[in-house]
Amino acid sequence: MANDVTEFLRDVRIFQAFSDADREAVGRALRERTVKKGQVLLREGDPGEEMFVVRRGTVVVSKAVTGPMEQVLARMGPGDFFGEMSLFDREPRSATIQAEPDADVQVLVLDRASLETLIEANPRAAAAFFHALVQVFIERLRASTDLVAEVTRWGLEATGLDVDSR
Repeated sequence: MANDVTEFLRDVRIFQAFSDADREAVGRALRERTVKKGQVLLREGDPGEEMFVVRRGTVVVSKAVTGPMEQVLARMGPGDFFGEMSLFDREPRSATIQAEPDADVQVLVLDRASLETLIEANPRAAAAFFHALVQVFIERLRASTDLVAEVTRWGLEATGLDVDSR
């Protein structure tokens, strides 16, 4: 399984810049988990200490809006990852992740203990991992900032304010 996972990681964005040896080290730290079609992997508000990389299938990311209403934020497929914030901040999950209803999903799991082992055993691989995560965090933060600006503009337009008169 380790070689198979290592090969898969070559195409996962956060692991592409890794050396083969570093990718193998990360591959050894990952566990496989299957999520049955339609099954919830994690719920918004749950505690968490793991991040996930989608290996096969598609998951739906959603967030509670009000009462039983949820907003689908994204769909993630092979090579996408989620849950990484809980590796660092120990805060509750910020969204619900569920397998699409039409097929099982296979994910690779990295928990905090495995990450700590990786840091001790292979600091170079851990540094490459952290660097790649920071790049993704920056992109996600920029996208969130753009979304907040857009939603604010929509809100101002909905109130009838002339947002273009500056």
